[in-house]
Amino acid sequence: MKKLLFFAALLLSFTFLMGQNAKLPSVNIKDMEGKVVNTSSFSNDGKPYVICFWATWCHPCLQELSAMAELYDDWRNESGMKIYAISLDDTRTKGKVKPTVNSQEWSYEVMIDENSDFKRAMGVNNPPHTFIIGSDGTILWQHTGYAEGDEENLLKKYIEFLE
Repeated sequence: MKKLLFFAALLLSFTFLMGQNAKLPSVNIKDMEGKVVNTSSFSNDGKPYVICFWATWCHPCLQELSAMAELYDDWRNESGMKIYAISLDDTRTKGKVKPTVNSQEWSYEVMIDENSDFKRAMGVNNPPHTFIIGSDGTILWQHTGYAEGDEENLLKKYIEFLE
């Protein structure tokens, strides 16, 4: 029975992401202070925005977010890009999120999905997993993993969706 439920959930996630005009699901997560935030409140003044799923224990995630942090101020000034960094750390490791963010001096909006509700709703299997979301909540693009230079590809894709 557990296997059947697992495959049903996997199929639903796959169907969600493969469907045309898939929309960002409405899920409650928390900010770094523990305040509940619904994902439906994510916005960027009528422009697309970026959601990056990451975890403190994921080295490629830390590399990706650090590489993007070096360019983020320029990106915001030039294109208006806004990034929401969604930590997948659970109750055992969520205490590492704030120190990690502070030590890296990331200026992203950082949220914690400690129960993996948002992760499941978005069909994320492994971090890093990055999405570009349209101003209407439509999932426009996604990418998994990180290799040096992926941050530049993200910017190019983001600018394409601005036009």
